[in-house]
Amino acid sequence: MNNIRNFCIIAHIDHGKSTLADRLLEYTKTIESNSQAQILDDMDLERERGITIKSHAIQMEYTRNTEKYTLNLIDTPGHVDFSYEVSRSIAACEGALLIVDAAQGIQAQTISNLYMAIEHDLEIIPIINKIDLPSAMPDEVEDQIVELLGCKREDILRASGKTGEGVYEILDAIVEKVPSPKGDPEAPLQCLIFDSVFNSFRGIIAYFKVVNGVIRKGDHVKFIATGKEYDADEVGILKLQMSPRSEIRTGDVGYIISGIKTSKEVRVGDTITHIKGGAAEAIAGFEEVKPMVFAGVYPIESEDFENLRTSLEKLQLNDASLTFQPESSAALGFGFRCGFLGLLHMEIVQERLDREFGMDVITTVPNVSYKVYDKKGSCMEVHNPSGLPDPTLIEHIDEPYIRASVITNTAYIGPIMTLCLGKRGILLKQDYISGDRVEIFYDLPLGEIVIDFYDKLKSISKGYASFDYHIQDFRPSKLVKLDILLNGEPVDALSTLTHVDNSVTFGRRMCEKLKELIPRQQFDIAIQAAIGSKIIARETIKAVRKDVTAKCYGGDISRKRKLLEKQKEGKKRMKQIGTVEVPQKAFLAVLKLD
Repeated sequence: MNNIRNFCIIAHIDHGKSTLADRLLEYTKTIESNSQAQILDDMDLERERGITIKSHAIQMEYTRNTEKYTLNLIDTPGHVDFSYEVSRSIAACEGALLIVDAAQGIQAQTISNLYMAIEHDLEIIPIINKIDLPSAMPDEVEDQIVELLGCKREDILRASGKTGEGVYEILDAIVEKVPSPKGDPEAPLQCLIFDSVFNSFRGIIAYFKVVNGVIRKGDHVKFIATGKEYDADEVGILKLQMSPRSEIRTGDVGYIISGIKTSKEVRVGDTITHIKGGAAEAIAGFEEVKPMVFAGVYPIESEDFENLRTSLEKLQLNDASLTFQPESSAALGFGFRCGFLGLLHMEIVQERLDREFGMDVITTVPNVSYKVYDKKGSCMEVHNPSGLPDPTLIEHIDEPYIRASVITNTAYIGPIMTLCLGKRGILLKQDYISGDRVEIFYDLPLGEIVIDFYDKLKSISKGYASFDYHIQDFRPSKLVKLDILLNGEPVDALSTLTHVDNSVTFGRRMCEKLKELIPRQQFDIAIQAAIGSKIIARETIKAVRKDVTAKCYGGDISRKRKLLEKQKEGKKRMKQIGTVEVPQKAFLAVLKLD
């Protein structure tokens, strides 16, 4: 056990975690030196977008001074929307490589992931990556790290994931500095599940770290949270492929296959123990996920509802931060109310449903959860504008506020402040980190940043500003429900909760956008934005008209009028029975109104 090291790699997005992981695997001869880049990013989606979506565990063997060490590495995502993956990886490790880009310096997600690691008492090894870049400024970045961590300058390693410079020093530092796992091999078995995947042949495979005890092939085990009992048909360690072993000992990371068929029986954060003489309680300290953004996900064909449920359950195994519950909508039929950690997460889930399970879905406008107090003093939580009680019964609505930290170059402070004030932000303080870098703290309503805040922040700061946030509290706000009516019928998938001050402009922009996107019909379509019974904006899509008077040339005007009257009657009748299909593009366009 003294020769086991469990560590993860944490950094801001695009600071070179996966490339450095490749070099570590290559230098420990776990993979061939000419294999593909970012080998741990095995999803097509990750390769296309160049980001890590899932954390990946892999075991390496490293020999130092004739002594063999087992290194268990977990490569983690860098985007704020996948921070739950990072927190789970950190719970299964004793050390972390904190990677900072030599050209970009410390960014918001670097700090937030670092704090998460410090909370779990991980040993931090700071590394400056990409020192081979012409624009690298290792000395300035070193100053920033010393200021942030309070470490010595000589503790900071310099490396390049691309050229492989400094990789052996990193491996030596892992062996020297990261503590070996603390656990008792003689104690009752306790394994922490930190991830799971669905395999259509083997059932559900759970990945775990053995905290105490030993698990062997053929053991009778039970999962404490669900109380289910199984036989361990196969246990093994995680190389590039799964490699079976007869036993997994304390401190090691491995997988278990036990023929589990239903996804509800495996929960990330659960504890595995023996049925006879097992541990009485589960391992503590595992946080439940808190979704930030809610959106309705509906199958395009209503008979696919059950298939969508199965797909979401399988996806939830692999992505524990996704939450969902059934709901129904007048316009879209039966579907699910899904909770996501952010907009990128929502986009990725939609894409994975399509690619991995062949599910075509419609996603409604994302929103957040509000607390609604009625005149009797009772409080209800509302995730969806259509779930709001009658406006006459509402005393006030509380909306969630976040504490946001934006790290930026001083040149962009003005535009960023304008953006935050436009989103009803409250400036708290500014901290100058070093030279020309400043960290600005804001309190912002979560509902305002859900849709396009991050994109706008990136564009006004030319990609330099980095953004991180956590939920602060709920505060009373003047919110109204804005409905969109098509020919007098409300489309509940387009209704939103918005602040009184923004409601008129938002309603107007929404109507204009829908006018462009909804195809013309044989009759006039009225698009209206309404608050309660008050219409605040209107656009009309003109009917496509057939020229019925084309055959009348010359003769009396009454002949033309008779044909036009007949057409008018037909249009009127059609309007009564005609329905307007809202294309999926319209739902998505509302998100990008600017």
